[in-house]
Amino acid sequence: MVDLRANPFYLDDEAVKWVENTREKMTLEEKIGQLFVPIGYSSDPGYLQHVMLDHHIGGIMYRCGDSAEMQACHRWLQEHSKIPLLIGANLEAGGDGIAVDGTSYGKQMQAAATGKVESAYRLGKISCSEGKIVGCNWAFAPVVDIDRNWRNPITNVRTYGSNPEFVLQCGLAYKKAADEEGVAIAAKHFPGDGCDEVDQHILVSVNDLSCEEWDATYGKIYKGLIDDGALTVMVGHIAQPAYQKYFNPEFPEKLIPATLSPELLQGLLRGKLGFNGLISTDSTCMVGFTVAMKREEAVPYSIQAGCDMFLFNKDLDEDFHYMLDGYKKGILTEERLEEAVTRILAAKAALGLHKKAKEEIVPAAEELSFLRNETHEAWARECADEAVTLVKDKEGALPISPAKTKRILLEVLGDYPSSSRVEKKWKELLEKEGFTVIPYERENFETAKFDVHTFLDNYDMVLYVGNMENASNQVTNRYQWFTFWGNGDNCPWFTAEVPVIYVSMANPYALVDVPQIQTYINCYSNNDYVIEACVEKLAGRSAFKGKSPVDPFCGKEYLKY
Repeated sequence: MVDLRANPFYLDDEAVKWVENTREKMTLEEKIGQLFVPIGYSSDPGYLQHVMLDHHIGGIMYRCGDSAEMQACHRWLQEHSKIPLLIGANLEAGGDGIAVDGTSYGKQMQAAATGKVESAYRLGKISCSEGKIVGCNWAFAPVVDIDRNWRNPITNVRTYGSNPEFVLQCGLAYKKAADEEGVAIAAKHFPGDGCDEVDQHILVSVNDLSCEEWDATYGKIYKGLIDDGALTVMVGHIAQPAYQKYFNPEFPEKLIPATLSPELLQGLLRGKLGFNGLISTDSTCMVGFTVAMKREEAVPYSIQAGCDMFLFNKDLDEDFHYMLDGYKKGILTEERLEEAVTRILAAKAALGLHKKAKEEIVPAAEELSFLRNETHEAWARECADEAVTLVKDKEGALPISPAKTKRILLEVLGDYPSSSRVEKKWKELLEKEGFTVIPYERENFETAKFDVHTFLDNYDMVLYVGNMENASNQVTNRYQWFTFWGNGDNCPWFTAEVPVIYVSMANPYALVDVPQIQTYINCYSNNDYVIEACVEKLAGRSAFKGKSPVDPFCGKEYLKY
């Protein structure tokens, strides 16, 4: 049922023989284990052997850490695994998707804001070349969702914007770079996020387009990537009712995620789109997956429905036995198990993993010096310079200078781990410009004064830095102000009194909550390169060059005033 010589595997006779011979020699438990891609939590050899490899896993993913530690961990795994592993990482924004000391190029929307497909290629080149050095061979990227709904809390700056054709071109550019580095992409999140305003981490998301609308948007993107040889597709916990009904007129009136829908996996992705490659679920710890059916049934049924690999676990040992028991009960058939294992092995062969000695799969430690190299940093600075977008400056507050507004009240909005770094960088750069920077501190309401005179005695300008990062498990990406009977504390009541500037380092739709602020800038990412570029533009030494890949006015005409 799997054509190993066709797109996207293109295996030669030697590779086909390796796949077939390897599969034939595997025990049932080894085949079951190949279906799993758990998340790793430790680099201890005892953990790696007894928790991971003893379950015969087919792949693994770690969150980003120190590059040397990550590389050593990946090397140990490959050297001790009977079958080479697919090692994944969320390489969506640079090498820092797996190594904290990798290059932070920028979010996908930042790359898109340059207006250049080349920026998406460079994103893929940095992400995959640095990921490969650390031992990754599978990029959980590019995100090819379409940001159709400004209220969606999870797509946002992770996307290339709202134009399907541009999203496709950027996705193809990322894939081109990944191919050059010998890293598999996982186009995600099929059948497409960004239509509704929910997060599949906490409930089933819904792509509510008609079949015709889907074909012209998400379908066009996936078909383009599939035809170009995308090796893997990651499936989201996203319902697509129109196509589920199309392929199954008796489909129940219930939200069933694509990860458990043969209509979408076999009817749409395999059938209509002709995808012959590897299908992976998204994280099966997400509520969008867990609420659909009992886990002991959902684990084997996800593979029976059409997925080939099962990403992350609530408990690996428990899920392994759910899968094994599901096979024994007939929930997962022999035919589907063999097909899934064949595709997993074929993906590994397509990456050439079968040809390499175990100790050669992960590069040598000295190659870590390649991370954050001069070229990658130059590309990151260029992307930042070309992406920062001036959305409006209705009252001519720009450029800023100490001669006009010496004392700046700096308010970094967002309670995220990165916020302290962002505030420190902004303060450092503004003080270097000659400003007196007063970081915001919440007032003691018993002693605070909220009169205008006191405010004007202390500040000449207010700079809001919106650091509202996209994060999973949240229903909105909106800031909640601190107030005291409407007097403040930090909400922008003073826009008629002093110049106020809002710089969004993340959410490009923050203007919807601060329409009274007349100078608004989108940066899309919060790395140091972007902050440096933005300060240059605020000071008037560099022009604003970015073009918004989405409507920052959220379809609301009054936000332009």
